[in-house]
Amino acid sequence: MRLAWTSYPVPRFQGAIRAPGDKSCSHRALMFAGLADGTSEISGLLEGEDVINTAKAMAALGASVEQTGPGKWTVKGVGKAGLSSPAQDIDFGNSGTGSRLMMGLMAGYPITARLVGDASLSKRPMNRVIKPLEQMGARFEHDGRGMLPITLHGSDALTPIDFEPEQASAQVKSCVLLAGLNARGTTSVTESRPTRDHTEKMLRGFGVKISTRPAGGVRQCVSIEGGQTLQPVDTSIPGDPSSAAFLIAGALISPSGGVVVEGVMSNETRDGFFQAAAMMGAGLGAEEMGDAAGERLVDLQAATASLRGRSIPETLVASMIDEFPILSVIAAFAEGETVVSGAEELRVKESDRIAATVAMLRVNGVEVEERADGFVVQGCGGPPPGGGLVETHHDHRIAMSALVMGTAAQKPVSIDDPGMIATSYPDFMAHMAELGADIREG
Repeated sequence: MRLAWTSYPVPRFQGAIRAPGDKSCSHRALMFAGLADGTSEISGLLEGEDVINTAKAMAALGASVEQTGPGKWTVKGVGKAGLSSPAQDIDFGNSGTGSRLMMGLMAGYPITARLVGDASLSKRPMNRVIKPLEQMGARFEHDGRGMLPITLHGSDALTPIDFEPEQASAQVKSCVLLAGLNARGTTSVTESRPTRDHTEKMLRGFGVKISTRPAGGVRQCVSIEGGQTLQPVDTSIPGDPSSAAFLIAGALISPSGGVVVEGVMSNETRDGFFQAAAMMGAGLGAEEMGDAAGERLVDLQAATASLRGRSIPETLVASMIDEFPILSVIAAFAEGETVVSGAEELRVKESDRIAATVAMLRVNGVEVEERADGFVVQGCGGPPPGGGLVETHHDHRIAMSALVMGTAAQKPVSIDDPGMIATSYPDFMAHMAELGADIREG
């Protein structure tokens, strides 16, 4: 039986922290280096459980993957020899990104692989990537629901497709494009609105030609020509804006907040939380600090702010899809009403993130309305009551959001299980303590 962990209110939340490596970029760097024709050197890699599972997956498929120091990895890719069938099941743990992108990566090779995951990942929908991959010529065995465990049968004769996903999803887009790497012709994905573009940017860094063009309104079309060979690179992973959001939020709600998060990726497909926080009254600063892996880097600064509730524009949803739990926390401290809509994709994250977010707020005395595609938070105009035990539903972002809330609520906030935080932010507890948080077991 696990003991609850509790975050106690603290008088200040201050200091400087270097952002952990971005999880999305870390996954992709390992995958693309594993395909490349030569040896790549990667630094700043996020060594959370999700990313480590991707490293193990690439090794199981024939790449040479070696850790040479903290955050430093050497990867010798399979090159023209291609991926080979793994001897055992590939376990993706809790990672939706790793599993979905790897399906696309593997689909273009004549291999068979069985994919498994933990209880949470095994409840997440995979048909959204299975269907386009089947159109291209890959085959799948599953229980009919399109959920893990799944056996994939790839093909080196995939047919290119022009695909329009039902959901605006970077994972679906990336999966189809990665399958297109080995298709016989040009594969295109047309999105209803732009999503994270890390796949496109990083593939270009590995020497792949990939094009993006407007497709009317906010729609865009991304295309890739099959048969291209990836070249090895030496690259550094930029800091994760999703992880930085927790530390920035802690500063905004603190009685005496002042935080700098160094080396954060600045990418318009990932900055929705920071735009929303600014709309609510946060005075955020950003100092240019160069670039990494084709991404611009900034040092982000935040301090205590008087926040006001706002309706979050639906145009920001895709660029902050992982940050709605922590947004709900700052909304609880704000004056007035914060409305989130158009975020139905949250229903199929590590948990039903709409329901889990609403429950997190309610158990801590915050008035909140659950809606099919979002929620409405009635801000407390200051510290919410707190005092609740939050059921995390094995969702790392719910766990971290609740612990941030506890640093400035009227009473401590507890979570039932912190174990899954290591999937995305293994240094979270240490970084929080360094900034002044008081988080204890029991």
